Amino acid sequence: MMLGNQAQQQKDIEVTAAPSDSISDLAFSKTSDLLAAASWNNEVRIWEVMGDGSTVAKAMYSHEGPALVCQWSPDGSKLASGGADSAGRMFDVTTGQPTQFAKHDAPIKGLRWVDGANIVATGSWDKTIKYWDIRQPTPVSSVALSDRLYSMDTHGSLLVAATADRSITMYDMSNPAVPFRTMESPLKMQTRVVSCFTTGGGFAVGSIEGRVAIQYTDVKDSQGNFSFKCHRDGAPSAANASVYAVNAISFHPVFGTFATAGSDGGFTFWDKDSKQKLKVFNKQAGPISAATFNRNGSIYAYAVSYDWSKGYTGASESFKNTIMLSPVSEADIKPRKK
Repeated sequence: MMLGNQAQQQKDIEVTAAPSDSISDLAFSKTSDLLAAASWNNEVRIWEVMGDGSTVAKAMYSHEGPALVCQWSPDGSKLASGGADSAGRMFDVTTGQPTQFAKHDAPIKGLRWVDGANIVATGSWDKTIKYWDIRQPTPVSSVALSDRLYSMDTHGSLLVAATADRSITMYDMSNPAVPFRTMESPLKMQTRVVSCFTTGGGFAVGSIEGRVAIQYTDVKDSQGNFSFKCHRDGAPSAANASVYAVNAISFHPVFGTFATAGSDGGFTFWDKDSKQKLKVFNKQAGPISAATFNRNGSIYAYAVSYDWSKGYTGASESFKNTIMLSPVSEADIKPRKK
């Protein structure tokens, strides 16, 4: 599944042996063709993506509650995950063994590697971010948040944390215990996801009301801030439009453009710099609960599964959970002139 024009003729490929319950997070390794998924049946699964786009199941380990987030170490040797069991767990690719490295007083909803292959930040509904040296049993630092953590992302030295009170807090990893800026979300409704630019200097935030905001971390660059409507049925500005949550915002590792995916089952490619919609893709049979690009941006992986946007009553046992691999055409994701 190479990046190129031939991708336009290729169909999306279904990952084998998908989890039996809702998929909460997807993560590609930055050094190999390994894909991980965290799911509500407590499992974290790993597949290898072959050259033809087919997948081979490689490993699986479990939390003691729904697995909510996962991310690979920068060197690809370990996979870290967090879950509703309030535990952070680490899978070692070499030994094939999982171990617990982190503990909170409530579910872990955010997890990111922040300083090479040894330091992991975990964010929790217990209103803290804790920094862990995975070689030690206790956190090296802990930061109090204003409310439960809903989403967290990093790029370079920047860490952005979004909480239940629509607060967004930014940290510089050279001084990770002290926020350098805190702001209220520019979106009026509950925050669903925050994602850092791969080009640095800012982030995107998505909400349950089908909106995305582009935000720069430096106040001097605030003229570049804007928000837009997406993942809506009918005209976006229509009063009777059906509005869906934005569940995933994924920046392309090569071009810095991005994809949004939502509860409407759709995903779209965008260019923030030219403020253009690049491509809209066909909607899936159910919500897209998680999505991500692979290391070179030639594959966009997305999970079609229940996203709990309608609570327990909206869950359907007959709904099939699938993970799909979509080949990315360069023509669909490259930036365009303003």
